[in-house]
Amino acid sequence: MKPISEDGEALFHEALCGLLRGDFSRLEPLFHSVPDSAGMKPPILEWHDQGRFANEPKALAEALTCACFLGRTSVAEYLLARGLDPEAGAATGLNAFHWAANRGQLETVRLLIQRKAPMETRNMYGGTVLGGTVWAAIHEPKPDHLQIIEELLKAGARVEEAEYPTGNDQVDAVLWRYGAYLPNEKKT
Repeated sequence: MKPISEDGEALFHEALCGLLRGDFSRLEPLFHSVPDSAGMKPPILEWHDQGRFANEPKALAEALTCACFLGRTSVAEYLLARGLDPEAGAATGLNAFHWAANRGQLETVRLLIQRKAPMETRNMYGGTVLGGTVWAAIHEPKPDHLQIIEELLKAGARVEEAEYPTGNDQVDAVLWRYGAYLPNEKKT
């Protein structure tokens, strides 16, 4: 993987292409400020403020999704405050909410819940945010997945969207507390 370009115009062009390809991990340096540059915004936000995304709405939507994927909550909050739709950036098959939850980005998930981002939107695999998070907690576990599952359920995610039982006692206990049960099982 080659490094991101140093030239400003080339860097913006590379960012556009990377956003549209879903090359989110590689774009991470563009989503935070240089450590010793007090008051500087991340390049993505500088470009937004300069109007450089004006003719690139798909790339801008993917920038929000990328921020959520990376757990850059302040960048996501900035873009959401400027009217970006959290459902729009789904070129990878998962939108901003799906990626934040999948990657275990608890603070970003909390932001999206607070902003009333839709939880029942389906990803390319047919799962909702909760369903995708439960899958990720089993197959690609991150430290905050259990808390994210709990937060989603508290916010009203439909428990029946999660596979139950999962085979993971901790995940199953959370799902059960929120009403998951086997078809032949009665809750007491």
